[in-house]
Amino acid sequence: MSPYITEKSAQKFNESKQFLAGGVASSLRAAMRPVPLFVEKAFGSRIVDVDGNTYIDYLLAYGPLILGHAHPALIASVNDASQRGVTYGLQHDGEIQLARRLTQILPCADKVALSGSGTEAVMLALRLARAYNGKRKIVRFHGHYHGWSDSIFTSFPSPDMHTLANKAENLTPPGTEGQSENSLEDIILLPWNDAEALELVLRQQQHEIAAVISEPVMCNSGCLMPKPGYLEHMRALTQELGIVMILDEVITGFRVGLGGAHGRFGLMPDLVTIGKAMGCGIAISGVAGSRELLEQIDQGKVSHLGTLNGNGLATAAALATITELSREEEQHYIKLEQTGTDLANGIRELLALHQIPGVVNQLGPVFHMMFTHEQQVEDFDAFNKRDAAKYSKFAELMLEAGVLVRTSGLWYVSTEHSAVDVRDTLKAVEQSLVKL
Repeated sequence: MSPYITEKSAQKFNESKQFLAGGVASSLRAAMRPVPLFVEKAFGSRIVDVDGNTYIDYLLAYGPLILGHAHPALIASVNDASQRGVTYGLQHDGEIQLARRLTQILPCADKVALSGSGTEAVMLALRLARAYNGKRKIVRFHGHYHGWSDSIFTSFPSPDMHTLANKAENLTPPGTEGQSENSLEDIILLPWNDAEALELVLRQQQHEIAAVISEPVMCNSGCLMPKPGYLEHMRALTQELGIVMILDEVITGFRVGLGGAHGRFGLMPDLVTIGKAMGCGIAISGVAGSRELLEQIDQGKVSHLGTLNGNGLATAAALATITELSREEEQHYIKLEQTGTDLANGIRELLALHQIPGVVNQLGPVFHMMFTHEQQVEDFDAFNKRDAAKYSKFAELMLEAGVLVRTSGLWYVSTEHSAVDVRDTLKAVEQSLVKL
C-alpha cells in the first residue's frame, strides 16, 4: 500500500494563508489533521483531494449533501436555472413553487420565509418571536448550536469549534472574541432534557421570555435524543405561557424524514428553521411555521432582508432535492436508516472486539461516535467526558485509510452510500482502531 500523502494540500494551505484569513473559508475546517484538505472533485459518496487520495465521505460538507456529491438531478436543475439568470432582485415562480411545497411537507408550516444560511434563519425566527409577543429573553440550551450571530452564539465545546471560558458568574459565555459584551444579555442558558429546570425558569420568567429554541435532537453534541415526553412538555408549557417554541431543524430537516424531526416525532412547534439538506450543497435556508407569526412580515411589522434570498439557483436546488427525496420517499429513507444503522452497529462491534471504550449514538442517517468510559451518553455532562483528542487522532487515521469524517465525531450518511461503502468503512475503522 502506497504511503498517504497530503503534500499538495499542505502547499495549497500555505498559499491560501497568504490571502485568505485563516487559510480556510470557515473556521471549522482548520481543525482537520494533518492539514485541511483541498479538493479536486467529488461524486456520489466519494471525494478526491488534490494529492489524488479518494475518500468515502461522511463529512458531507458538514451535513447538506443528503443526495451525495454532484447528484444528476440537482446538477440538471441548477444548470437549467442558471441559463435563465442566477438572481434577479425580483420575484420568480421558483419561490412560489418551493414555498408551496414546503407547506405541504412540513407539518407545522402554514407559511415560509426564505433566507441564505442557518444562521440567518435563526436570526429571523428570533426576531419573529420577539415581535409577536413583545418580550426579549430567549431560552437556549448547553451544547446546542444555532449559528454564529452575536445574539445567540455561545461556547460550543467541540474540537472544531472555538471555546472561551466564562469569565464571570451568571453570564452566558461568548462563543468567540469580538462579540459585543451585551449581545448575550437576553440569553438564558439551561441544561437540555431537564424538564424541571425548564418549567421552573419558564414559569418564573414567563413575562420576559419570548421564545425557547432547541434542536429536536442534540446532534452537534453527542446526537442525544430527547427524553420521552420532554419536547412534548416544552410544547405544552410554551403554549400555556404564551412563549414561542422554535425547533432548529437545520440539521434534522429533510435528513431524518421529509417532514423533519417534528414530523417524525409528531410535534407542532410554532416555528422551525431549515437549511443544510434542503439545498443539497447550494446555500438556502428558511423559517417555516404558523401563519400568525409569519404574517408579521406581510404586515411590515418585521423586516426580512437579504439580497440573495430565494434566488433562482437556490430554489432550483431545493426543489430538485425535495423532488428527488419525494420520488421514492419510503425507499430513500429506509436506505438512509439502514446505512446509518449498519455503520453504527458495525462500529459498536469493533469497539467491543478491540476492547476500546466508546459510544455511538444514532438517529437514522446521522450519528455521533465518541471514545468514553461512560456506559451511556445521554446528557451534555456525559458528552463532555469523552476523549476528544483521541477521536481527533482517530479521524486522522481514518483519512489515511480512505475515509473522511469530521473531527468532532459527528457522521452524516447520504442516499449514495452503499453496502460496499459500509463494508470498506468498517475495514478502515478496524484498521484505525488497531493503530490507535
